[in-house]
Amino acid sequence: MSTTYLIKGARVLGGDAADILVRDGVIAEIGRDLSAEGAEIVQAEGFVALPGLVDLHTHLREPGREDAETVESGTRAAAMGGFTAVHAMANTDPVADTAGVVEQVWRLGREAGYCDVQPVGAVTVGLKGQQLAELGAMADSAAGVRVFSDDGHCVSDAVIMRRALEYVKAFDGVVAQHAQEPRLTEGAQMNEGEMSAALGMAGWPAVAEEAIIARDVLLAQHVGSRLHVCHVSTAGSVEIIRWAKSKGCQVTAEVTPHHLLLSDELAASYDPIYKVNPPLRTADDVTALRHALADGTIDIVATDHAPHPVEAKETEWAVAAMGMIGLETALAVVQEAMVETGLLDWAGVAERMSFAPARIGRLSGQGRPLEAGSPANITLYDPSPRRAVDPAAMTSKSRNTPYTGMELPGRVVATFLRGRPTVLEGKLQ
Repeated sequence: MSTTYLIKGARVLGGDAADILVRDGVIAEIGRDLSAEGAEIVQAEGFVALPGLVDLHTHLREPGREDAETVESGTRAAAMGGFTAVHAMANTDPVADTAGVVEQVWRLGREAGYCDVQPVGAVTVGLKGQQLAELGAMADSAAGVRVFSDDGHCVSDAVIMRRALEYVKAFDGVVAQHAQEPRLTEGAQMNEGEMSAALGMAGWPAVAEEAIIARDVLLAQHVGSRLHVCHVSTAGSVEIIRWAKSKGCQVTAEVTPHHLLLSDELAASYDPIYKVNPPLRTADDVTALRHALADGTIDIVATDHAPHPVEAKETEWAVAAMGMIGLETALAVVQEAMVETGLLDWAGVAERMSFAPARIGRLSGQGRPLEAGSPANITLYDPSPRRAVDPAAMTSKSRNTPYTGMELPGRVVATFLRGRPTVLEGKLQ
């Protein structure tokens, strides 16, 4: 396979057309009318060149739930979505709460080779919220864990949360909180509001999220540590995070693509494909999330890619699993919700889907500017076509996408991981 590629005519971050010369894993040169003997030419006229995308919140399910996803199948899907790095969440079986398990996930990612896999370590043993996991050992392991989360479960005990925030300071780690007060969401099925009342389903109040965020930003400020808020979903949460940042708190936040595009009105179909944690919220919440992402109150887009086997979703709503897949559609949804609406340009997309998540996760080799000397982690994206989403055409092992039949823009044409194409001409390599 060639180690030299000449990408012709790409619009770097949506700007003017330029050629990108990739040699031996790095960007050698960017300019007009470049040439290189022996280089493989990639025609990219009209395509947007972005730094390889970085996802801070991916469920790869391995070990333990290989029927839903594996590290290999999940990273193949990531590459098809333009990602060159993903953070694998800890709610596996066994839980990634020891150095041994996070190293296993990290090595599986290296063997698969489609994108970098950075494990997220559990905050507490078994995700039970009672005892801190081996945070230091996971940080010192070959995987070099820097993000810790009990995602799927809230660290609801304030003392445990404080201790975790204090502990991770020693190695510049961050605690990523799943903000959900468990007592306020017992039996909850969807967003609490007019739709839940009309449909007769138990409501999931916005305050269950907002109360935990308010507590945790104060704890983070008190101990001087880094806090990251997972999958923000309400307008009230946005205001709390905005206030916390104005006070100098070291808080960052993410929003999922589905919370930028979909609302709780979809629950009227009683189709469990729309059942997710946190739940889809109101149209007003969607608007608030979009503007918060645009103005920087919310720092990044993270997929919360949550694959499930067919039987876990094709059942009655009350017993269906929560979650949606999102790696392969993330960029298209962000284009639809943010770029087509004028809220972000492509440079803004690069900041929120590559540069910022790499900074938060402390990934030194990812999220680098497209310039000479940088690792050649590059996504080529054609923003022009629109087509209906077809789950059967997806690479993920699971098919629980909420966008089936929905017409979305764009397609990933190529993904380069350190100069090696993992996707080229829209196909896995």
